[in-house]
Amino acid sequence: MKYSGARILVESLMENGVDTVFGYPGGTVLNIYDELRRYEDRIRHILVSHEQHAAHAADGYARASGKPGVCLATSGPGATNLVTGIATAFADSIPVVAITGNVGIPLLGKDSFQEVDIAGITMPIVKHNWIAEDVRDLAEIIREAFIVAQSGRPGPVLIDIPKDVSGVFCEYRSAVNSEKFEIFSERDNDFIINRAARLLERTKRQTFNEDDIEKAASLVTNSKRPMIFAGGGVIHSGAAEELKKLAEFLNAPVALSLMALGAFPREHPLCTGLIGMHGTAASNNAAKKCDLLIALGARFSDRVTDSIKQFAHNAKILHIDIDPAEINKNIGADAFITGDLKMVLNALVNKMPAKFYTEWNGQTAAWKEGMFKEKRKAISRRRALHPRFVIEETAKALGEKTVAVTDVGQHQIWAAQFFPFKYPRSFLSSGGMGTMGFGLGAALGAKTANPASPVVLFTGDGSLRMNSGEMATLVKYSLPVLIIVFNNSTLGMLRQWQNLFYEKRYFQTDLDNRGPDFVKLAAAYDVPGFRVTDEASFLQALEKSAQVLALGKPALIEAIIDKNEKVIPFVPAGVVHE
Repeated sequence: MKYSGARILVESLMENGVDTVFGYPGGTVLNIYDELRRYEDRIRHILVSHEQHAAHAADGYARASGKPGVCLATSGPGATNLVTGIATAFADSIPVVAITGNVGIPLLGKDSFQEVDIAGITMPIVKHNWIAEDVRDLAEIIREAFIVAQSGRPGPVLIDIPKDVSGVFCEYRSAVNSEKFEIFSERDNDFIINRAARLLERTKRQTFNEDDIEKAASLVTNSKRPMIFAGGGVIHSGAAEELKKLAEFLNAPVALSLMALGAFPREHPLCTGLIGMHGTAASNNAAKKCDLLIALGARFSDRVTDSIKQFAHNAKILHIDIDPAEINKNIGADAFITGDLKMVLNALVNKMPAKFYTEWNGQTAAWKEGMFKEKRKAISRRRALHPRFVIEETAKALGEKTVAVTDVGQHQIWAAQFFPFKYPRSFLSSGGMGTMGFGLGAALGAKTANPASPVVLFTGDGSLRMNSGEMATLVKYSLPVLIIVFNNSTLGMLRQWQNLFYEKRYFQTDLDNRGPDFVKLAAAYDVPGFRVTDEASFLQALEKSAQVLALGKPALIEAIIDKNEKVIPFVPAGVVHE
């Protein structure tokens, strides 16, 4: 049967279980859009306001669901507008399949209108990319792309399709065997998704041996004060339960990177919260006192280690990660295992003795209690609306199944500190890249992936100015996302740095009198908005917003906070934790 390249693309997307594409049309992808029109009952296309947020939406979809997110853009500026979103996904190991159009093959390399070498541009920020120059290779390229994006350490991939390739016809054979072809023709989605899952399963294999497990188990059982440092790899591998089993068996404190929030319940007695620059006293003290640090799917970024020479300097390091490139990259390991965390932790737990005793003697609980007392004292002295109150009351109102999304800045860390994360994939934030403007696109992607779950975006006035156009997308597709913007009329985190290190020279960080009026801006997009200045008005706005969300519409709350409110704790890079 002869299909056009555009139809082969759409059929191949369905073959891989894709139900949503985030994109923006342009000349070189019109063949694809014409084909998507025919498949509207099978693949939902979300028209964003800007291509960058198509990439962020695909990213948010993937973070919230665990499935690859798909974004689509035209050539030239459309393709380059995806780059920041692709880099954001790459930094946090998120499986995104980016599809771009390009000029026809005869026009490649001739400075044609809206031509750009997007494969060359994205090479450092994708796991792999392809230029589909022959329509006969297109289906196999797409299948390979989905496997690469999900296998091993996940990450983004890119497929560049010249316009003539999307328009030319060739013989197409489904990957499904002949006796199933009739089912495929009827697009039995369960069969297609199951096939994609089986293909991916073939790529998962055990990369460690019994000796690796024995060595790691010996290191653990000979420790007196073991500590677990969990990274985003715990969530990527689906190893939250295995982490919990190991932590409870060892009775060990569990510190989390930003990307691991939700991998271990915040309210669990062993959870010490964030570690590093904005980490808790409990996490950073545990790192100083432990004799074994067990790092799970973590890359020891500079925001965690600060002073590399002093980080966990009394401890041996056991590093478990699926990516061998991370081993000994930033911190030297005394022992390591390269492999899928879920597999490794299952094997490691099975090697543990019947009982295990530590010398922590309730120290973790004491550190946590002291930490909470200090925070309560600090907040009680504040008269202005405090971010902690806003975040905790929002969590209570929306429930424990809420997906919290952030942009980047002070609000990001406040959300990380104060939101009671309980489940994996409940906290979505740009960690490695720190991309301002990430949040609204990611939130609409998360809501698309999980329509039954409440989704809240915590953002700042600086970040929301970068992505406010996506409020139109929320309204168009009836995506009831709650937007809470902390407005302190400044770029808060930068102001905090200028306060501490630049003798309060606040140059180009204040946003006073530069607008916009966020409530009026929301109204322009038909989004109900509320401005609040104290706890009572916030609770009223939260109640009104809940009524709006119940109608299938987004809502916005602008919370006016003190310009000088700081993120605490804050340990500058290179400084030893005290």
